[in-house]
Amino acid sequence: MDALAKLFCSSARLKLLRLFMFNDKMHFTAEDISFRTKTSIAVTRKEIHALLSVGVIRKRGVRRATKYFADKNFIYFDSLLLFLRETTVIGPKDVLTALGKSGSLRLVILTGIFTGVIEPKIDLLIVGDKLEERALISAVRTIEADFGREIRFATFSTEDFRYRYGVYDRLLRDVFDYEHRTILDKIGIS
Repeated sequence: MDALAKLFCSSARLKLLRLFMFNDKMHFTAEDISFRTKTSIAVTRKEIHALLSVGVIRKRGVRRATKYFADKNFIYFDSLLLFLRETTVIGPKDVLTALGKSGSLRLVILTGIFTGVIEPKIDLLIVGDKLEERALISAVRTIEADFGREIRFATFSTEDFRYRYGVYDRLLRDVFDYEHRTILDKIGIS
C-alpha cells in the first residue's frame, strides 16, 4: 500500500482526494467518482462522507442530482494541493505494468502532466503493434484512477509512427521538442 494511503487511512480516500484536488473546477456525482477512482459505490459514499465532514469537499443538489466538488475555501486547500502534487508520482514501472497487457509495446513516452509541461497536446505516447483498444483504454483508466487526473494519450502502429516521425508530424514534434521521458524504446528513437 502507498505510504500516503496509510497516512490518509485508505487508498480509496487518497484517490478521492487526488480527484477533487487535481480537478478543483469540476463537479462529480457519486457514481462518476466511483467510476473514475475504480472504487465500489459503497466505499465511495463512505469516503465522500468523511471528506465532507472534514470540509475538504462540498455538495450541491439533492439525492440523484447531488454533485460534489472541492471546497477552495478549505483552510488547508493550498497546502494539501501542493502536498499531493509533490507526492503523487506514477513510476515508469507502474505505467508499463498497466499497459503491458494491451499489446506489443515498442515505444512509450511520458510528457505533459507527467513532466510538468504546461498544456501539452498529449500526456502519454504509445507506439505498438497489435494493440487492443479496449485493454489499452482500461489500462489508461487504471493509471488515471491512481493519478487523479484525466490522461490524454495517442497510439500509433510502429509503421504509422515511423512515417509521422519522418514527415515531422506536429503532434510528435510537440512531444519531442518539449520535456519528455522515454520509458520504453524498442524502436531506437532516443
